[in-house]
Amino acid sequence: MRYIRVPEHGGPECMVVAESEVPAVGHGEVLIKVAAAGVNRPDIVQRAGFYPPPAGASPVLGLEVAGEVTAVGPGVERWEVGDRVCALTNGGGYAEYALAPQGQCLPIPEGLTDIEAAALPETFFTVWSNLMHRAQLQPGEVLLVHGGSSGIGTTAIQIAANLGVRVFVTAGSDPKCTVCKQLGAEQAINYQQQDFVEAVLSATDGKGADVILDMVGGDYVDRNIQCAARDGRIVNIAFLAGAKVEINMLPVMLKRLTLTGSTLRPQPPEVKAKIARDLEQQVWPMIAAGKIRPHVTATYPLQSVADAHRKMESGENIGKLVLVN
Repeated sequence: MRYIRVPEHGGPECMVVAESEVPAVGHGEVLIKVAAAGVNRPDIVQRAGFYPPPAGASPVLGLEVAGEVTAVGPGVERWEVGDRVCALTNGGGYAEYALAPQGQCLPIPEGLTDIEAAALPETFFTVWSNLMHRAQLQPGEVLLVHGGSSGIGTTAIQIAANLGVRVFVTAGSDPKCTVCKQLGAEQAINYQQQDFVEAVLSATDGKGADVILDMVGGDYVDRNIQCAARDGRIVNIAFLAGAKVEINMLPVMLKRLTLTGSTLRPQPPEVKAKIARDLEQQVWPMIAAGKIRPHVTATYPLQSVADAHRKMESGENIGKLVLVN
């Protein structure tokens, strides 16, 4: 099979197409003939050498795929050869075949293409686990999402809006803000032109945001505290602007705020399987009904993976980028 190899860490040009044997399926695993694979920020960080895969995980890039099951290992109960699935992998998605634990596979929702399905797992698992499991987001609350036009952002907008949440986002251009509002955001704040702290407080009569999902970090950490509501929950999933910051903890105490964060990849398979079950029960019906749709902005053949990484690094994409075989 063909796969993308990273002989040495560096820029997008360091990735090359190589060949290897199709991976052998193990206990509790399924082998998927990959029709499409999502591109995610962790892939870029791993390629650059700053996000090594956990012990036992494939060193090949790629955390989500969609395609057809071609083999099942011992102990696999639900899936059969020929099933169309999308899956959160533990690595190995940038290839013609990939392995995934059975609990991290989901049926492709009715009406979705393989390309659209490949854009689901990484972002939907991340958004659901952080907003629902960690932040306990409730209907009627105010959610602020930074990076609203990203894959994470476009997913968070749609899930939260369909659950009856008031969604506010930040984005870096008017076209990005327009897309965010089309997807269900009540307000989209162009951070190049507006102070999001003032905008959120003004729109909520001074109350602020109950939950904030942040991938920026840096000076946003302190500004999040400023615009958080009492008993607010601030969840960091990345620190693109830096992880080391100085903050005033007094408002955290006075507002009774929760500052938390998480990474998805190192979590045990039973945790990921629980997220998958929740998604299938509560979100997959919304997708099948057409209420939620993954926003795919561009596709690239596997051999053009460097172009996909350059596009993501430019910050120009709205929604997801997907590789196709």
